[in-house]
Amino acid sequence: MVRGFAWRDGERLIRFGRGAAADAVEALGGPGYLLLTTSRAGAVLPAVAEAAAGVRLVPAGGVPELAAEALEWARRAGGPEMPALATAAHSWARPHDGPSERIVALGGGRVIDVAKAVAAALGGGTRAMAIPTTLSGAELTSGHRHAAGVDEATPRVRCAVVVSDPALAASQPAEQLAASALNALGHAVEAPCTVGANPVATLAAHEAAQLLVRAFGGAEPDRDALALGALLAGYALDSAGFGLHHVLAQTLARGGLVTHGQANAVLLPHTIAALARRFGDRIAALAERLGEDPAAAATRLRTLTGATRLRELGVGADALERCVEAAAARPQLDATPPRPQDDELRAIYAGAL
Repeated sequence: MVRGFAWRDGERLIRFGRGAAADAVEALGGPGYLLLTTSRAGAVLPAVAEAAAGVRLVPAGGVPELAAEALEWARRAGGPEMPALATAAHSWARPHDGPSERIVALGGGRVIDVAKAVAAALGGGTRAMAIPTTLSGAELTSGHRHAAGVDEATPRVRCAVVVSDPALAASQPAEQLAASALNALGHAVEAPCTVGANPVATLAAHEAAQLLVRAFGGAEPDRDALALGALLAGYALDSAGFGLHHVLAQTLARGGLVTHGQANAVLLPHTIAALARRFGDRIAALAERLGEDPAAAATRLRTLTGATRLRELGVGADALERCVEAAAARPQLDATPPRPQDDELRAIYAGAL
């Protein structure tokens, strides 16, 4: 079992370890926050929902639209019509905290990104907080889309408090867990291969990759290792930024063709090859740490997800040209020079089909 810890990183507090969820309400600043969650996540940790001043379920959909709806809800919840909180709630919360000054996400990457977008739009010191239930790493990054209608120049936020309990963060069913792990592995592979790469992010990425890959070495996955690997991989990506791999994967997911985890799982062996053509020494360094080719490791883990090709997930060849056009328009491709042209993007998608 991985040892638990409390990590103060600048303005944020990260609590990690088995049992951390039991003290989540206290770590979040006490009752009285607004909670964004899903039916699955809320049922797993009902105490967090019970301590909320308001709860909203986040359905499937695009983050900008979902965040715009949640933003209006948060504004109403924080207004004069919000029922007075119990004295006990006030004893936990900071004196100046109103119901909408803490936006807590209990869920996966979509829910966490919506919470960050809502906090960014509300501004005024509103803090996003997260209890992850997948290996998305969104709780460690400031990379999120804004709510629809919010100025792109609005500063983005990262979570001020993160409570990562492996019993929750790595709680998905086996196939979904493997896909989520490949999403995290994509963070660890790409972080050392961008123009923002740095020694600290690379060290975190290498440790993350080793934890994620080795977690599937036994009859049962090592969920503690997966949760810590996802946390470190998210940290690395937040520090170094993303490029080719994540642009291609996000394009598939944003187009509604597959889930984010599935997109990462299917594409990663192919995008690793593209990164290796650009940063051969960095992929070689990762291979040395893993003791195997990263693409081979990704391919092996991909078999655990239940689908190894895009067509097995219902994606047809007719959708790929739209993906190429959308991906080519993303400025983040400049982070993995030379910037891939349409032919290379098309070949990667076609190879994964």
